[in-house]
Amino acid sequence: MGKKIIYAGIAATIVIFVIVGYNSYNKIFGKSITKNTELYVTSSDSLNDIKDHITDYSKHLNTFLLVAAQKNFSNPKPGRYILKKGMSNNDIINLLRSGNQTPIKVSFNNQDTLEKLAGRIAQQLETDSISLLKSFQNKDFLSKNNLTEKSVLQIFIPNSYQFYWTTSAENFRNKIFKEYNRFWNQSRLKKAKALNLSKSEVITLASIVQKETAKKEERPIVAGLYLNRLKKGWPLQADPTIIYCIKQNKGEDYVVKRVLTADLKIKSPYNTYKNKGLPPTLIAMPDISAIDGVLNAQKHNYLYMCANVDKLGYHAFAKSLSQHNRNAVKYHQWMNKQRVHR
Repeated sequence: MGKKIIYAGIAATIVIFVIVGYNSYNKIFGKSITKNTELYVTSSDSLNDIKDHITDYSKHLNTFLLVAAQKNFSNPKPGRYILKKGMSNNDIINLLRSGNQTPIKVSFNNQDTLEKLAGRIAQQLETDSISLLKSFQNKDFLSKNNLTEKSVLQIFIPNSYQFYWTTSAENFRNKIFKEYNRFWNQSRLKKAKALNLSKSEVITLASIVQKETAKKEERPIVAGLYLNRLKKGWPLQADPTIIYCIKQNKGEDYVVKRVLTADLKIKSPYNTYKNKGLPPTLIAMPDISAIDGVLNAQKHNYLYMCANVDKLGYHAFAKSLSQHNRNAVKYHQWMNKQRVHR
């Protein structure tokens, strides 16, 4: 009888040890994360902050800090981490210790100003818009690369790029500049040279084409027209440059639906009615289709264009002034009927 009691006691003890061992193992190595999720860790986040971040995705939340203590871990590396379903607390701690974050796709479209661009990027990375803007306008960077605060916008080619979420403002700028130089491959440089235009000049013309037409298939035609005017030594007479001048005076949010005759007298190096040749810098951020539209400009004899009221969104092109005047009268009559006076 005594031996049976002893054996029962030993068995119970073994069971207890097994249960305790299993629970301890499960706390550390058991499946904790219930679904795939992103975890953003800032440079100021503590383990308690991280615990709060994963509250809705963890089955073993209460033992997260315990496991971290057992592994002598207290300083998580900032970054964007992908937590996969089934990961354990041990897996999470190891990931945060390694700093092996997953890159994020950063994208931006046609932002007309550096301020708007900085705001767009700050929505996607940890860095703030002020730091980004300062890096874009850094005098040493601008001087070294023959850029100005107005022309630096040209290095930002609208696209999607991979970055770590914790990328600094300066590293973001530097990588974008490398991507800009990579964009200008031998093929594009050769085409620019054939047009007798520099990279900056191509982008400046592309920014006008970008604003002139939203139709990608029309951009090579519009580019060809402006190139024809440049070859003849004519002023470009591009309405988008006038709108740019107006916004420079009245603010970026000022709405201009119609360019008036009085606007053509604005004193500005960007006024392509008063000044021949291209404006000093780009007037907006052109996308790749606008840049390639210039580099692959269509060869034709068009010299004039105005909005096509028979095909809204497109232009009516003309080779002669008389034909253009007929198109222009039709357009102005249509605008008046729509009661668009500014």
